[in-house]
Amino acid sequence: MTATLPFLDLKAPHIELQDALDTAYRRVMDSGWYLLGKELEAFEQEFAAYCGATHCIGVGNGLDALHLILRALDIGAGDEVIVPSNTYIATWLAVSYAGATPVPVEPDETTFNIDPERIEAAITPRTKAILAVHLYGQPADMDPINAVARKHGLRVIEDAAQAHGARYKGCRAGSLGDAAGFSFYPGKNLGAIGDGGAVVTSDDGIAARVRMLRNYGSQLKYHNEVKGFNSRLDELQAGFLRVKLACLDEWNARRAAIAAYYSEALADAGFSLPYVPDRVEPVWHLFVLRTKERQRLTENLDRCGIGWLIHYPLPPHLQGAYRELNLPAGTFPIAEQLAQQVVSLPIGPHITFDQASVVAAACRETVPALSFP
Repeated sequence: MTATLPFLDLKAPHIELQDALDTAYRRVMDSGWYLLGKELEAFEQEFAAYCGATHCIGVGNGLDALHLILRALDIGAGDEVIVPSNTYIATWLAVSYAGATPVPVEPDETTFNIDPERIEAAITPRTKAILAVHLYGQPADMDPINAVARKHGLRVIEDAAQAHGARYKGCRAGSLGDAAGFSFYPGKNLGAIGDGGAVVTSDDGIAARVRMLRNYGSQLKYHNEVKGFNSRLDELQAGFLRVKLACLDEWNARRAAIAAYYSEALADAGFSLPYVPDRVEPVWHLFVLRTKERQRLTENLDRCGIGWLIHYPLPPHLQGAYRELNLPAGTFPIAEQLAQQVVSLPIGPHITFDQASVVAAACRETVPALSFP
């Protein structure tokens, strides 16, 4: 059945911001300039400042953002990059597109983010970087990750595709490593009306290199210094993102309020609920439960007309795209178990507490079968 309470309402943001979005649309269309113009410049400055970084470089999508960071760092064939075993496949694809090899590391079972204590064992003479994902909008534990990187002379890249505005020890995602890749896919906390992404960094060299790589390897028109790419955040999306950026903190606070409600309403319901260490302020891109009886739960959510998703049903090492790595089932048991047990509940800046109460009630209805030690 079609969910009467969708997993995420993408119409509601437009309704709330329609006048401002229409104004941005008219401003861009009236300018007659649609790529690499003043609207993008303004957004890049605003988002860099928001993240506490020096530079923002708008690109075509989040995957391109990560890929171009790796290219800017001259990471390629023969190199290895540490990645989480528990992540969306785009994290791994960025490494593959650069010509390098992803080397997976298992997550911390409490946060589901990469476990810093497992990273050092995966480092080899070919390792060039650690690509840490801020999964579900909660920053990875960056201090020990950066410490391992310094010890071994590695670069640290943030996959911040789900973490717009999240903080680690008071500092925002985007300022916690050498560079960060953001996605502005419509469902993100800061979402465009179409695809979009950005690289955020305080490293002048990385910024200059990414700016050139995103535009055919060119700094001066028709003069191409390197073999680059065509990956540019367009003026219209930059205008829309400027409008939404002004609302981001408020919208993240709304998400946090719903997450707090779920955590309280389901505290004694037999689920494994999200764990938030004191060091972080997540932005609740997703609210993810863990249960051994996921099918029973999701069937009941379906009966109640409630949308849900699984993030993610198959770890990257078990995907056909990575069969050449020869990492069979059982290689990364924590990631594999999470893939079988997690379920994401509806959350977003426009879900109401009444709707959240319906979701919580539907979850609690299946409590007798959902005990999780």
